[in-house]
Amino acid sequence: MGVLLRSGYPLRILLSLRGEWMGRRGLPRSLVPGPPRRRYRKEALPASEVPMLPVTTTEIRQYLRTHGIPFQDGHSCLRAPSPFLGASQLKDQTAKTTSFSLFIDKTTGRFLCMTSLAEGSWEDFQASVEGRRDGDREGILLGEAPEAEDIEEIRRIWDRAVPLWELPELEEAQLTRVMFGLTKVTDDTLRRFSVRYLRPARSLVFPWFSPGSLGLRGLKLLQAESQADRVRYVETTIPRPGAYHNLFGLSLISHRDTEVVLTGSELDSLALNQSTGLPTLALPRGTSCLPPALLPYLEQFRRIVLWLGDDLRSWEAAKLFARKLNPKRCSLVRPGDQHPCPLEALNRGLNLSRILRSTLPAWHKSIVSFRQLREEVLGELSNVEQVAGVRWSRFPDLNRFLKGHRKGELTVFTGPTGSGKTTFISEYALDLCTQGVNTLWGSFEISNVRLARIMLTQFAVGRLEDQLDRYDEWADRFEDLPLYFMTFHGQQSIRTVIDTMRHAVYVYDICHVVIDNLQFMMGHEQLSTDRIAAQDYIVGAFRKFATESSCHVTLVIHPRKEDDDKELQTASIFGSAKASQEADNVLILQDRKLVTGPGKRYLQVAKNRFDGDVGVFPLEFNKSSLTFSIPPKSKARLKKIKDDNGLVAKKPSSGKKGAAVPQNSETSSNEAPYPYQPDPSKLPR
Repeated sequence: MGVLLRSGYPLRILLSLRGEWMGRRGLPRSLVPGPPRRRYRKEALPASEVPMLPVTTTEIRQYLRTHGIPFQDGHSCLRAPSPFLGASQLKDQTAKTTSFSLFIDKTTGRFLCMTSLAEGSWEDFQASVEGRRDGDREGILLGEAPEAEDIEEIRRIWDRAVPLWELPELEEAQLTRVMFGLTKVTDDTLRRFSVRYLRPARSLVFPWFSPGSLGLRGLKLLQAESQADRVRYVETTIPRPGAYHNLFGLSLISHRDTEVVLTGSELDSLALNQSTGLPTLALPRGTSCLPPALLPYLEQFRRIVLWLGDDLRSWEAAKLFARKLNPKRCSLVRPGDQHPCPLEALNRGLNLSRILRSTLPAWHKSIVSFRQLREEVLGELSNVEQVAGVRWSRFPDLNRFLKGHRKGELTVFTGPTGSGKTTFISEYALDLCTQGVNTLWGSFEISNVRLARIMLTQFAVGRLEDQLDRYDEWADRFEDLPLYFMTFHGQQSIRTVIDTMRHAVYVYDICHVVIDNLQFMMGHEQLSTDRIAAQDYIVGAFRKFATESSCHVTLVIHPRKEDDDKELQTASIFGSAKASQEADNVLILQDRKLVTGPGKRYLQVAKNRFDGDVGVFPLEFNKSSLTFSIPPKSKARLKKIKDDNGLVAKKPSSGKKGAAVPQNSETSSNEAPYPYQPDPSKLPR
């Protein structure tokens, strides 16, 4: 009997000729066939000195007009004739099927040719138009094809999988349908979407077909696991998630279709298409990200409905994705008891067409009434835990005060020089990143190499210097995290930094930006010689960005000089009071080692705009793992701050109001967002 290896990060699955199953990712090198291979490289955001300046829609239009290239204005892209077609394709350039087959993203300038599948940056397009590619316009910019090993792996799994409706044992077929909530999904629907079942791994297999052909380009495997009183769905993609850009159901879309419904899972797409007959597409990474590379495939639709799930996180993601897709053509299904996810709605016998008729427009005027907001207010009151945000798993005591990490907020973090601010904030951000919070790091004080080394050590919870044979294993896991770095170092202009952050939010759906630190950006602002005024301007810019982009910004600010025997206060933050006033949260890393001996550090939550809870809790630094996480056996007491004068009172005993919050129970980023829960007692264990 084969087994599917599981862990908290995506796994690759190999089916050998002997029928054995093994995961290539995350295993010791001795168990992996062949030498380790670097298959995936994370992008670094460009630095200011690199000649990759942001491009505007006006500049793109002007360039096309200057070079006599006709174009059409679309929702999120410009359409133009493609210069990347071969000789045979050029003969059909005047035909409607191939004319204007080049799509140029209005925000980034990246292009995609639907006919030749050539893609690249705006600079690549300019070089090709101006003949700076040595005459080779076909192939040099072609999108990355699956590697030979991936193709072999995909084909073996696909050939081994069987159509669900052809399972020889009726009991197994019924159990599988119950496991994935497909009891009301017909065989015709499964056949139309080419869904298969991999018996050794007990996983559904969803194919990724190349555009314009039936060539198999990738696979997604979905496995259901029974855990106590709930079911956990685990996704595995080939190729890896960063290169898996499959809009499931795209091969069934006709060029005449003008309306589509986007869902957060393949199962929801099956249920919705069967019930309404409307074209449906499932996003490859659910609610975590909408890659801009998919936007050209959505240009033909005049109306897009986003029905991504039934929780608050899905609702926030739908509003964020609508900005990319042009909110004027988008409608949203508001989560609620009568608006569950499509699969659950089908199983409950609800009318899905009626739900779609009750959608709300994503775009509205700047002024709204409470009547338009009352449902959102009810949603927040009904989902208190989800509104609180993503909880920390390494810092459960931080959950007690802040309740969670929320989008659109500004957190100011300070502490004495040499107290470990960068080390703590890196673990603070890493904790969230491992739970699927897309993170962008701006380290202006230390190099990205040193920062990555610190975070990798914290991720492995141990010194990798003593176990270099496991470096590739941990590095592969770390590489799968939704983590990106700005390549700035030293003093930078706030305008350049904000432009880079906006680009990252658009391309990578960044939810958390860490700036370490504010003082290193001082000096480029030409407002005045007053550093206080310059700092106020920078803080205001980050505050505006966090609100408008629905992105959490953590800003590290050095404190002003204080006596070593005095604790830092909110007023100790360098500059005027604007930083603490604009911030939603103020965290202070207190360091008493100079007075009370080494290692006496604690974190003070000095401001909490969400619900007002403030207080302190101790930190214990582990030098071998570079972590501040409190060991499970620690019995250190938490304290509740009464006022700003340092007066504290003991926290009431456990069981009363304000008891410690349990560790994070949010769904992992590697778990599929499927709210439907079949009866776990009927599932195999």
